[in-house]
Amino acid sequence: MCSESQRLERKIKSLEMRLKEFPEGKLICKRNKKRYKWYHTKDGNQIYIPKKNRTLAETLAAKKYLQHLHDDLLHEKNAIDFYLRHHKQGNAEKMLTEMPEYQELLSPYFKVLSQELWEWQKSPYDYNMKYPEQRKYKTATGNVVRSKSEVLIDMALYIHNIPFRYECALELGDLTLYPDFTIRHPKTGEVYYWEHFGKMDDDKYAKNTGSKLQFYIAHGITPGIQLITTYETKEKPLSSETVENIIKEYFI
Repeated sequence: MCSESQRLERKIKSLEMRLKEFPEGKLICKRNKKRYKWYHTKDGNQIYIPKKNRTLAETLAAKKYLQHLHDDLLHEKNAIDFYLRHHKQGNAEKMLTEMPEYQELLSPYFKVLSQELWEWQKSPYDYNMKYPEQRKYKTATGNVVRSKSEVLIDMALYIHNIPFRYECALELGDLTLYPDFTIRHPKTGEVYYWEHFGKMDDDKYAKNTGSKLQFYIAHGITPGIQLITTYETKEKPLSSETVENIIKEYFI
């Protein structure tokens, strides 16, 4: 089972446990002129919920939301599982993963990834849907990124055949972050994150960068270890040489 399907299964089971804690029945909201009336439906009966019992309405609303979230995640997991059941490995992929007679010959040009890393790289994932208008630059991998510097990073990872995802969701505590690049080490499978900070000559941006790094550290993700960081200003843009050196240091 791919890691994305496993993640969804864990969330689904967690939601199922939470839903058991809610009262039986459902909430129905009916419009009454400019306001809404709340009703608790249970065992075929519909009972009016007065305003003084707002807590019950809130609880049933939360239950309904979590139930919808559960159903959405279950649908997504079923779609991923269906894809994996019917996915056929391509000939190019087979040469790198199943044909040792070619692997040695191709090794100077392409690093051979394990089947698990192939599946991880190609599987669907939750990604950042905010500010889609800022995605302006299409890369050779098919990603559409937000800056020319991200194009450099995307392209370098692709050339060196290092598995990665662009702006993949990362849940830390109660927040969801979207690191620019989530990377798997091609030999060990270890997870790394790469954040590029491109406006360090902007005081507000620089301050937010500091807060973001502190948040990572507080959740056990340390810059220079699991977290790769690069920076630039208008006068000092990110160079391809810097990107290459980082990739060689961490992954090659």
